[in-house]
Amino acid sequence: MHSQPLLDASWFPRLVVVVFVFSRCRTSLCQYSSDHCSWKGSGLTHEGHTRDVEQVYLRCAQGTLEWLYPTGALIVNLRPSGAAAARLSICVKPAARSSGSNIYLDLDGRLRLLLREEELAPAKARCFGILEGALFIEAVPHTDIGRRVTALQYELVAEVPGAEDTTLGAPCQPCSDAEVLLAVCTTDFVARGVIRAMQEEVAEDRWSINVDVSRLHRQKTQVFVPGGPRARRWSGHIMMPLRCGIKAGEGDFLFTGTLRFGEAWMGCAPRYKDFLRLYGEAQRLGNNPCHLDVD
Repeated sequence: MHSQPLLDASWFPRLVVVVFVFSRCRTSLCQYSSDHCSWKGSGLTHEGHTRDVEQVYLRCAQGTLEWLYPTGALIVNLRPSGAAAARLSICVKPAARSSGSNIYLDLDGRLRLLLREEELAPAKARCFGILEGALFIEAVPHTDIGRRVTALQYELVAEVPGAEDTTLGAPCQPCSDAEVLLAVCTTDFVARGVIRAMQEEVAEDRWSINVDVSRLHRQKTQVFVPGGPRARRWSGHIMMPLRCGIKAGEGDFLFTGTLRFGEAWMGCAPRYKDFLRLYGEAQRLGNNPCHLDVD
């Protein structure tokens, strides 16, 4: 009577692969984590190979990247699914104490500087078209790499027609009638209100606009907070790029805009009386892209 072998011969190639992967995991692969939205890794996995380049693939609409002890370089491929991906932009915002790397855009091996190491700490966001290339994050040589961490957030956003590259928010020039009507249907918040105050935030390269809202048509998250349990008014802050050189206007406006890294950024903001005229005319002609209750 023949005894049954403990392992069938067909298992040996698979066993070799498992042992190889396990040994690699112990030395490098287990020192980082990725869930297709966020990535965390360490330059120590290169084990002295300071010119190594590691590929990272992220496929979500938003997430984070944290690179401890940067050495060598990372190529970060942001590849969302869907046919409309080519019309998206990517915004990246370094963490407040980020350091250790320069960030470039890599298009077919051609590098374009996006952020120098000294520009990381102010935590200013930069945006670019998804077709402009992958992120190439290159470690800056330091003798004390143990004190360096490159960390950032990213978000995929719809391209804003007329907006300048590398900036958040809408273009400074007034929106066209068609852009106003589309903004009412597609932006993250729509509200009628007045401007109470404006603060120039030079370090952040932006204006912070304090607004009071009398009618809240829509908000994706709590941009505007209620004034009290019985009050039917709201208040909040909306950002605009400092380069716009805006002035506070009197009267009611229709505020629209988008959320970027948890902050509200102004989009189209016509005077409310001008919006009512425009909306009424579009309604009469039957070319409103969506309905907004203005009664």
